[in-house]
Amino acid sequence: MRIIIGCDHAGFEIKQLLKEAMHKTLLKRNPETTFQDIGCHSTDSVHYPEIAKTVASGVVEKNADYGLLICGTGIGMCMVANKVNGIRAALCHDPYTSMMARQHNDANILCMGARVLTPYQAINIAQTFFETDFLGGRHEVRVKMID
Repeated sequence: MRIIIGCDHAGFEIKQLLKEAMHKTLLKRNPETTFQDIGCHSTDSVHYPEIAKTVASGVVEKNADYGLLICGTGIGMCMVANKVNGIRAALCHDPYTSMMARQHNDANILCMGARVLTPYQAINIAQTFFETDFLGGRHEVRVKMID
């Protein structure tokens, strides 16, 4: 599994925690998991649309299987990512919505808000998202309708 990660200045600290936590858990499940961090790399102000477009493009161009985007609320990143054809970005606030985004919608980018989640919540949401498979079946018809 290849994951491309991006954040704005509001999401920087949680991104760093998530990378560490995901290295520990996801690599146990799949030792070939890789992470590409495209920034930002500090709490200095940046423009989140540029980062969201880079992550979404990486997923669409098959440079990564999934994306992870973090900003203050997750809303802006999700809006930008979903403008890229072929992206199904989901803004998730708990493990259940993250599981459903993968199982039913085959979401390929997880968006989260650093200012609305604790680090513990963010880690649980991300682990659930990246460990959940798409169910296919009747859901596949609906995903094709989205695309």
